[in-house]
Amino acid sequence: MTKDAKTKLAIHPILTKRWSPRAFKNKPVADDSIIKMLEAARWAPSSMNDQPWQIIFGKDQDETYKKIFEILVEFNQMWAKSAPVLMLCCGNKLRENNEPNGAYKYDVGQAIAHLSIQAMSEDIYVHQMGGFSKEKASKLFHLPENIDPLSVIAIGYLGDSEILHPRLQVSEKAERERKSLEDFVFQNKFGEVSPLIK
Repeated sequence: MTKDAKTKLAIHPILTKRWSPRAFKNKPVADDSIIKMLEAARWAPSSMNDQPWQIIFGKDQDETYKKIFEILVEFNQMWAKSAPVLMLCCGNKLRENNEPNGAYKYDVGQAIAHLSIQAMSEDIYVHQMGGFSKEKASKLFHLPENIDPLSVIAIGYLGDSEILHPRLQVSEKAERERKSLEDFVFQNKFGEVSPLIK
């Protein structure tokens, strides 16, 4: 099943086909592919080059995988169990000099975006989730106070939507939608649509 983005102008094919499925194939992700995703995250830009991302990953139902699965809310557990790889993505709230880093969430987001594009280049899909217990994550993984658990991501090859609960199949098969450029691209002042995109 393909769900290519319907763009105004052609963008990179990897970006066109990237989306966040909930159905994953029962097929392991090769260690080399996982390392390449993590390497892509490593080379993301960051404020003052602090690289605040911290990633804990589990695969193929190992103990780390089970602990990450345990922190998910019930809704996400319904479908994430089919993904062969789960990652807990965290950010360091402090800079190298122990000063607060106001950009750490932005930077972690960039790192995971890089990871997801690298994954997509190998036809591996990524679904990011905010539905998990931060408290449980901090406890299970003994996170220091300065490490903020931000998201969990499920990673794997695209599976058949028929494996999902019927109510999830609807969104899995639905056409992708996005706000128009006019909704968020401004010039001169907030809310004034740029002539470039009118």
